[in-house]
Amino acid sequence: MIKIGVDANGGDLGVEATVPGAMRAVQMFPDIEIVLYGDENKIKPLLTNPERISIVHTAVTMDMGEHNPAWAVKKQKDSSLCMAMYAAKNKEVDAVVTSGPTQCVIMAAHLIVRRLPMMERVALCPIIPNMDGKPRLILDCGANVELKPNHYGEFATFASVAAKEVLGIENPTVGLINIGSEPGKGRQIDQEAYEYLSNMKNINFKGNVEPDQLIDCPTDIVVGDGWSCNIAIKTLEGTAKGMGKMLKQEIKASTGGKIGYLFMKKNLKRFSMRMNSKEVGGAMIFGIGAPVVKAHGNSDAYAYSSAIRQLYNMVKSDLINKVVASLPKNDEEVKSGE
Repeated sequence: MIKIGVDANGGDLGVEATVPGAMRAVQMFPDIEIVLYGDENKIKPLLTNPERISIVHTAVTMDMGEHNPAWAVKKQKDSSLCMAMYAAKNKEVDAVVTSGPTQCVIMAAHLIVRRLPMMERVALCPIIPNMDGKPRLILDCGANVELKPNHYGEFATFASVAAKEVLGIENPTVGLINIGSEPGKGRQIDQEAYEYLSNMKNINFKGNVEPDQLIDCPTDIVVGDGWSCNIAIKTLEGTAKGMGKMLKQEIKASTGGKIGYLFMKKNLKRFSMRMNSKEVGGAMIFGIGAPVVKAHGNSDAYAYSSAIRQLYNMVKSDLINKVVASLPKNDEEVKSGE
């Protein structure tokens, strides 16, 4: 059995989303068990089908507006977020999903679950939709503002293994987010990262990727620092939402638009599903010793079950051990590909 720990109190909706999401997930997979870390008094009335679902009680919830993540993680060890993370550290669960505050999740993953020995940094890696219908990985999206060239290499290696094992991409390609496609573009760190990635033999590096290419991305993976990728992904999300609103306005603006909508209803629904983050589940935390997924703060039950599906696939594929085997131990291995 694969055992998934759920921060049941976390997120905007709390148990209203996590409990039904857990029940939906156990119906999807016959070989999964779920442990809900949260307020038992609130969980039990919603847990209409407790099959393969257990509860570890705590009424303490990590505040979504927490301004001091390190302090919160150290002082609120009895919070549902930290208890789930400690369970992963102690091998009581195989993986953790939470929609708690992002920086607290990253800090808890870093301080409690701990980084892999070969990873100097952790990274936040969401899955983004693409024009060809195949998902892309982009990292880091918020864990690190400043990186060294070897950190880009670590992220690219981790993501390459994840793309192969979780997304089923046989030989995933890697791009570096930058302001231009030419090798000499960008800041000094961008140029240094480009050179470092170019010399790596264990990844399939294809060069720079500009932000306007993300929705029709030429590579399976895009790496960059947390500042650049975060701005790029939020711009992409904001544009998608804005285009959706503009489309609705145009449809309602005329009788012809309303009639046309009746014929295009199924197509528009499929378009919406392709851009819907609830289908993906959440962002993976790369670089730590257990699979952790950070779901959106406003995740509903469907999104939570999608996030649990993500974790199920990560555990089933033995992702962490395969990443450990793939990570270079030093720069000589980076260049030789051994």
